[in-house]
Amino acid sequence: MAAPHTLVLVPTEIERRHLARQRSFGVDAPCELCGFGPVSAAARARDAIAVHEPERVILVGIAGTYDPGGLPVGTAAVFPSVLMHGVGVGVATFVPAIDLGFRHWPRGGEGEAPGPDALPLACPVPPAAGPLLTVCTASATDGETRERRALFPDAAAEDMEGFAVALSCRLADVPVAIVRGISNAVGDRRFERWQIPEALEAAWLVAADLLDRPDWSGP
Repeated sequence: MAAPHTLVLVPTEIERRHLARQRSFGVDAPCELCGFGPVSAAARARDAIAVHEPERVILVGIAGTYDPGGLPVGTAAVFPSVLMHGVGVGVATFVPAIDLGFRHWPRGGEGEAPGPDALPLACPVPPAAGPLLTVCTASATDGETRERRALFPDAAAEDMEGFAVALSCRLADVPVAIVRGISNAVGDRRFERWQIPEALEAAWLVAADLLDRPDWSGP
């Protein structure tokens, strides 16, 4: 059985250059940049879906881990769902929109993940981690990391595009899987410690496996 037409999205050119070292990258499926951050990612994902009309989407890139023991730097994971931090009220004392009675989109239909505006993701292999948390600004300190974990205690990793791409795919009725290589611990801004090449190599191994799977119905 041939694999369905799949669109690969990558946030940044840096990530794409690292992934391009893999021989099969961009060959088995069209690959587009979705841009850095949730605003660009939402808009570009919708544009790319309209152009390529995929049957499914994979978002590939790097992320930080909230749990270096359970989700170590240099590994990669797919995620069962994605949450959003940064849309709400306040900065130092942030209150998520859901706690104010607002949602990012009108809820409805089956398959909604429980909790605060969680979007379920395609997860063809058993997830090695909990939900992914998309943020508007990356955590810069241990204090910010603790605050976000207090709001989203089940979150396993932090990125800046996942929720935006997932919502674009939901509105287009296209399943999406998110594969993130873990380049750093959340809150660690010492870039010399980040393992970007290793994280992206691990992410591409997972993404390539997903590309070869004709059925994404689940593990």
